[in-house]
Amino acid sequence: MTLNEQLEQIGRRARAASNGLRSLSRSVKDAALRNIAARLRDGRDFIKAENAKDLAAGREKGLTVAMLDRLELNDKRIDAMAEGLEVVAGLPDPVGDVVHQYVHPNGLRIAQIRQPLGVVGIIYESRPNVTADAAALCLKSGNATILRGGSEAIHSNVAIARIFQEGATASGVPENAVQIIDTTDRAAVGEMLRLDKYIDVIVPRGGKSLIARIYEDSRIPVVAHLDGVCCTYLHDDADAEMAKKIVLNAKLQRPGVCNAMENLLAHEAAAPMLLPGIAAALREGGCELRGCDRTRQLIDCAPATEEDWSTEYLDKILSIKIVASLEEAIDFINEYGSHHSDAIVTENYGAAETFLDAVDSATVYVNASTRFTDGFEFGLGAEIGISTSKLHCRGPMALEGLTSLKYIIRGAGQVRG
Repeated sequence: MTLNEQLEQIGRRARAASNGLRSLSRSVKDAALRNIAARLRDGRDFIKAENAKDLAAGREKGLTVAMLDRLELNDKRIDAMAEGLEVVAGLPDPVGDVVHQYVHPNGLRIAQIRQPLGVVGIIYESRPNVTADAAALCLKSGNATILRGGSEAIHSNVAIARIFQEGATASGVPENAVQIIDTTDRAAVGEMLRLDKYIDVIVPRGGKSLIARIYEDSRIPVVAHLDGVCCTYLHDDADAEMAKKIVLNAKLQRPGVCNAMENLLAHEAAAPMLLPGIAAALREGGCELRGCDRTRQLIDCAPATEEDWSTEYLDKILSIKIVASLEEAIDFINEYGSHHSDAIVTENYGAAETFLDAVDSATVYVNASTRFTDGFEFGLGAEIGISTSKLHCRGPMALEGLTSLKYIIRGAGQVRG
């Protein structure tokens, strides 16, 4: 069977499964998710053994420490995956929710309700926990899922998907509700992007080159999870201890993820007091610093280039810029950031509100780390991605983001004159 025929078969199966999922009761979906969560915990040794194969291959390929961290599955992360499924099971089912309803003057009763998208194709890199998160959200929202993970996590992804599939089917979910493309052949992505007869939306999670390719080649609507060039601005009224704590968390807690900070901005009045201590703590944490000319007069760091300001490092590297005003900080973020997650640290209410209103990003923070941009942290159970698009959904894409709207109209014999 050719690759094209294999993908066509997967698409047909997904479409058939989506028809059954559309009317599946909440009780069946929730019981399935709890069963799968238990199976993930029970299968942790199998998952870790498969993950070890990916980690060994990654080290051989020379992946960075940060990228290996994205790839690793330990007991804590497996427990978090399982807990995420249980949280999703406890969330309200969006399918059938009435968004709006009214009675027309002609007597028609018109309602707008939520419905599944149908078949969701997910193309992602590195982080194998996405396999469980995405499949869980699609199942809860009544969508069939086709997963295509990166070759660097092939063993981990297939192991998680297998446990998910077995648990779902045993719980009464239609067969093939969740499928994974288990080949590492890069051509599979191109074949998947041509399955517009079967797949209703593509959700990509990965680097710029992957996203660019998907936008260029896809026949299917795309909800983009673009790169995370996240910025934190230290206003002149920032509390020093708070600023240091937030910056260290945003950059060092997990530098290889999309909500980690890549640019640090500091107001010129606050920079002499704040930057030296923060820079010392960052260097102690193993972070390489790059700065503008004014920054380099205050701290020892490499010069930042124009390219640095718009680079997602996904590593312990940080660019620092001193700005003259709140307005300059906002303009910088809107120009160089990726409209993902940005933060201000300030005790000034007016500055905070201006920042919240003017920064054009999916998530905007006051006095908190950008690392909170996550479906689980937002109480959504998990997320299928962080959408930086402006159409359909923006920010953590969870249950509501996996539905579309449908009008239902009840009449009593009305006809249009």
